[in-house]
Amino acid sequence: MSLSKDEQRRVLATEVFSRCCLVGEFTLRSGRTANRYFDKYQFESDPELLAALAAEMVALVPDDIDLLAGLEMGGIPVVTALAAATGIPAVFVRKVAKEYGTARLAEGPSVAGKRVLIVEDVVTSGGQIRLSAADLRDIGALVVGAVCVIDREEGGSEILAEDGIVLSSLFGAAELEAAGATYRPSWG
Repeated sequence: MSLSKDEQRRVLATEVFSRCCLVGEFTLRSGRTANRYFDKYQFESDPELLAALAAEMVALVPDDIDLLAGLEMGGIPVVTALAAATGIPAVFVRKVAKEYGTARLAEGPSVAGKRVLIVEDVVTSGGQIRLSAADLRDIGALVVGAVCVIDREEGGSEILAEDGIVLSSLFGAAELEAAGATYRPSWG
């Protein structure tokens, strides 16, 4: 018996929650403190789970995108899997251009004049997306939006909208929390 699309999504959300949601006190990149933390490396390091997430994210990618831009460091595995799932080339965006070799900010194909979709793992405030979008625009990219696996739903989407960046997420924190409410560990 095969699962419906909605059931598949719930199973995926439950898997992400069960593998990635940690409870405690955590300081986020934004400086905020949270009592729940989504350990993105738990889905980024698992080839099967990462591929399943990328397959679901394909629907979030607009048809007219030339390049997918993964942000250092968490966006790199996600953009690689999404590029494989869509056939759209990826670029890897550094926080700071390296000072040796090619001295590039964005590694891979040139972004100049290209319609670029930023790819991130988890978004809280949207701060790194804002910074990287500005950097990409400075080198000629046409940043058309951003996608992420998890939106913590703490204002990042609204902040990015101020810069003309529409954020699409595979999961919001509320959906993952709801999936977590139904999660039953195998040992319980």
